[in-house]
Order: sequence, then C-alpha cells, then structure tokens
Amino acid sequence: MTASKTNAFYAQSGGVTSVINASACGVIETARRHPGRIGTVYAGRNGILGALTEDLIDTAAEPAEAIAALRFTPAGAFGSCRYKLKSLEKNRREYERLIEVFRAHGIGYFFYNGGGDSADTCFKISQLSESMGYPLSAIHVPKTIDNDLPLTDCCPGFGSVAKYIAVSTLEASFDVRSMAATSTKVFVLEVMGRHAGWIAAAGGLVADHGIPVVLLFPEIDFDRERFLARVDALVKAHGYCTVVVSEGCHHPDGSFLAEQGVRDAFGHAQLGGAAPVVAQMVKEALGHKFHWAVADYLQRAARHIASRTDVEQAYAVGRRAVELALDGENAVMPTIERTADAPYAWRIGTAPLAQVANTERKMPRDFITEDGYGITEAARRYLRPLIEGEDYPAYQGGLPVYATLRNTPVPRRLAEFTPG
Repeated sequence: MTASKTNAFYAQSGGVTSVINASACGVIETARRHPGRIGTVYAGRNGILGALTEDLIDTAAEPAEAIAALRFTPAGAFGSCRYKLKSLEKNRREYERLIEVFRAHGIGYFFYNGGGDSADTCFKISQLSESMGYPLSAIHVPKTIDNDLPLTDCCPGFGSVAKYIAVSTLEASFDVRSMAATSTKVFVLEVMGRHAGWIAAAGGLVADHGIPVVLLFPEIDFDRERFLARVDALVKAHGYCTVVVSEGCHHPDGSFLAEQGVRDAFGHAQLGGAAPVVAQMVKEALGHKFHWAVADYLQRAARHIASRTDVEQAYAVGRRAVELALDGENAVMPTIERTADAPYAWRIGTAPLAQVANTERKMPRDFITEDGYGITEAARRYLRPLIEGEDYPAYQGGLPVYATLRNTPVPRRLAEFTPG
C-alpha cells in the first residue's frame, strides 16, 4: 500500500433494504472515478464476516453495467449479516484480525453500510486503527428502514419502506371498505420498528384519503381499553377501520405485544406477531370480523415501488462517503440535511461517529396526535417528501430485471480465522 493509492473495503450490515445496493453503487462508481487514488474496491461476503474470515469479493471483476444495475436492485448484492462485534476490551482479537486483513490486502478505506450497530463497529475500528498506527479512513454509510439514526433528517431505506406501507395501507383499506357491510370490519397490518414508530407513522398518511386508521407506536404505551374504544368508535362511524401496529408496540411494563421470548444475534428481543394479538383482542372484545397481515420482508424488499427520493439519497451517501475518505476524513458519517419542506430540498452533511454510535432517535412527540393514535400535520410535512417520486426498474416478462453479480473471490493471504 502506498500513500497515493490504496484499496478500499465495503460491507453491508444488518437487515437489508430496497436501496442499500444504490449506496453500494454510489461507493463503487465514485471510487472508479478516482483510479489514481483508489485501487480495488473489495466487498465483504456476508458483511463484516467477510473481513474477519478474509472472504473478499473483487468488485473490479464486475463490468460498469452490472455495478450501475445495483441502483435498481433490492437486498444486499454482496450478502449481509447480523453479527455484532463485542467491545474492544472483550474481543480485541477480532478487531486486530480486521486490521490484519486490511494490511494484507492494502486496504486503507473502510466503508461500512448499516444502522446503529454498524456505526458503533465502524467507530471502534477507527479507534483501534489509530491506536495501532495503521492508516485507515473509516466511514459509516447510513442505512436503516427504522429511520432511527441521529443527526440525519432521514435514513436511506426508510423512504421506500414508508412508501410501501402507505400504499399497502391505502389499498388494503379500500378492500376492507368495499366488504365491510357483510364481511371484514377491521384490518390489522403489522410493520417493522422495534423502538421507533417511523414506519407505522407512514400508515397514517392514508387519513388524508378519508381512511379511518389507528396507529400503534412503540413511543406510546399500549392501553387495551382505550384502543378498543377507539376501534369500536371508528367502526360505528365508518363501518370499518384499519390498524397499523409497530412490532415494537409494548405494554406499560415494557413487555412487547409480540415478544417471543428469544433473542437475535444482536441481543434484541425477537419480535413478530403483534398483528394477530391485536386482531384477536378486537374479535374477543368487540366481535368484529377481522383480517391481519405482517408486512415483514415485503416492506423492505419492494424495490418495484421504491421512493425516488430514497434512491437518490441512498446513492448520494455512498458517493459522499468516498469523497470524505479521499478528503482525509475518518470516523464520520454522511448525513441528509433537509433545507426546505415545500418544495422539498436537501443536501449531504457530515456527522462524527462518536455522536452517532449507540444513539437511537425516536418519533418526536409532536409528530403523534394527542390521543396517541395518529400523526400530526408536522409528521405529514416530514413524511410526504420522503415517499415522493417513482424510480421503476426495467421489466422483462412481467417481472423486474434485477442484477446478480459474479462476486469473484479474492485469493486469501492469511491463515484461517474463526470469529467469536
């Protein structure tokens, strides 16, 4: 590795989105525009695990057309993982292994594309590389459908999920409305969002179309009697109603409606099942016929209905990450700064990872109506621009055309390593 030209490492982390590959496209295309300073962009197969096990992918083997196609392709083109590195004190060997792999492959730029846990990992790696005297520019590329990263107006991945949920809530509500006289009167849609109700809030946009909707947020303690009274009142007034419940909706004691009693790789409670719990509650207490659905992977994989705003922002943070690295920045994250609501305008800023890591942004209380079951006009002003615009992929034979990369492996130079 020379001072004038270094290789780069890019990895995708955590739950993927419909636009995370647009960020990858932004990183790789921008790096290719600087051949005199950036050599090869290596990607980690299955996220940070690819670095730990030295399972690297040579993105230089991909033609320009394939990289450009990532902008229209959902999920993680190089594979992602739910693997959280422990603290430096508890597992220094893994961090030192990362530096060992970077040194072996002449890597001086580290781009980690993920959410809050990834920001923390990126920050720790930047600290260790500095303490070890290894020249590394560590830049976090923001991504999370939960929209809970601090110091940024929104998070790439969220706008498209919000669009999917708003559209799905609207269409399902039209269905229920047409059948309510003799059939289903309450439809319950469960959406993602462990501690922050941004995604559930998007369902509230259907109220602009006259849809009677009840939103259940993680920020508001669930009150069974108040909830049932609200649903019953809406059904009596309109003949039906729709409920959008966040998976993180919880009782006053903090227990989740959907908690299954198991934990994921990050130590988070494994959730899933708030919708049937709420629907059954309505059936038993009010006797209304119901249907429920869990958006699950559909909401974050739906590239066919992605928000153009979201796609553009996802690409922009990937591009800016490379520019920041070339400018000598370290331990920072490109952010999205809103400069106007109407017409919507935004620019890319920068935030230090020391202020991003281990910090979670929830819905502001003034975005939620006083009764806790809807969104305010302030929330609507915030949400509307993020779901605007379409950026359809090409279609062939009735299906979207998505890219599958070759993912050519890079020869290993080090001894085997077992993470953990």
